[in-house]
Amino acid sequence: MNKRAGIGFYIFLVVFVFFVMFPFIWVFLTSIKPPGEIFNNFNWFTADPSLASYENAITNRPLFRYMWNSFVVSTLTTLIAIGFASVAAYALTRLPIRFKGVILGIILAASMFPQIAIISPIYNFVTAVGLRNSYMGLVIPYITVSLPLAIWILATFFQKIPWELEESAKLDGASPFQTFRKIIFPLAAPGVFTTGILVFIAAWNEYLFALTINTSDEWRTVPVGISFYQSQFTIPWGDISAATVLVTIPIVILVLIFQRRIVAGLTSGSVKE
Repeated sequence: MNKRAGIGFYIFLVVFVFFVMFPFIWVFLTSIKPPGEIFNNFNWFTADPSLASYENAITNRPLFRYMWNSFVVSTLTTLIAIGFASVAAYALTRLPIRFKGVILGIILAASMFPQIAIISPIYNFVTAVGLRNSYMGLVIPYITVSLPLAIWILATFFQKIPWELEESAKLDGASPFQTFRKIIFPLAAPGVFTTGILVFIAAWNEYLFALTINTSDEWRTVPVGISFYQSQFTIPWGDISAATVLVTIPIVILVLIFQRRIVAGLTSGSVKE
């Protein structure tokens, strides 16, 4: 019975992974098909694989420039958001502040605002300060969206750190900032790292703000850049698929490199001692 259950589990796991990976597999198989085969048939594999779509994706549009823009914007957003969120989450969870629950509730509510509802005031602000078609023109709205959620997530990690450690630091004469910097933040590092990865990926995939604020082709990010591959009369699905594969690879590598830290952050505090 146990053997059958084990076989059934692995079959379920294979099917589950297949369904999860199916979109990426199909995009990759489409990217190596000659353009004429993409619409002529729906075969999984092609008898004449070609890298022409990858060449077109790189030469017809400045794809690497789009990737660099996304990397810079996502990195700046992550560093700034995590820096402010860490301090705010520590203050709301570890310091004697009144109405903590109300403040955290307001922060969570702020993260639920749809982007379309705040795009107009943010666009007016960015235009007024002259930050359109720049990195900071995207970093500022990205922070407004990612900061509330980052504070909420980090607050859950800080709450799980034993209070005895902080009390011992106070007895030794440490200030709240020293306690945060030397004790609380290092212990919450897995959670901070996981939150940073989530913020980075969200900034990398964001479309609406990037489309509205950075209208110059030189400053476009990956999602917006790929959407401009289509022309007035044709949609080069092979080129779009190839570009999608190329821009997905850095994120996959990033997650694979830091998967242990991500898992450690997601499971941090899940077991009672």
